[in-house]
Amino acid sequence: MFRPSADGNPWFLVHRFRDAAACRTWQESPERAAWFDHCEGHHHTEIARRELTGMETWFAKPGSVEPAPPRWKMAISSSLAVYPISLAANVTFVPPLATALPLLLNTAVISAVLSITMTYVAMPAVSRLLRGWLGRNRA
Repeated sequence: MFRPSADGNPWFLVHRFRDAAACRTWQESPERAAWFDHCEGHHHTEIARRELTGMETWFAKPGSVEPAPPRWKMAISSSLAVYPISLAANVTFVPPLATALPLLLNTAVISAVLSITMTYVAMPAVSRLLRGWLGRNRA
């Protein structure tokens, strides 16, 4: 559960499921209905439901409940971030690591560097630069 951003705003309840079938089973379960029937003084109303695949967090505005951009826009944006990082890694890291480390360790190091750079540098920059385009016609 996440507290509201301001008094009087709704709380957010987040669920994670292994797949769509598990989510549907929970949504239709008597256990879920019983939990919400016994909220003692609390009113439960579902005001919105969002199904996220993971990439949406790179594009979410903090404290906002706006939907994520369409997946095709997220794919283009992430490709714009991945390309320069991959190019730089192939020019700088791959040649020396390929001769110094075994393939499995080499790949692990490069994957870690790319993931960290994507998460903390590239995607925040790309999503900030493309904010106007990403926000138009969300659907």
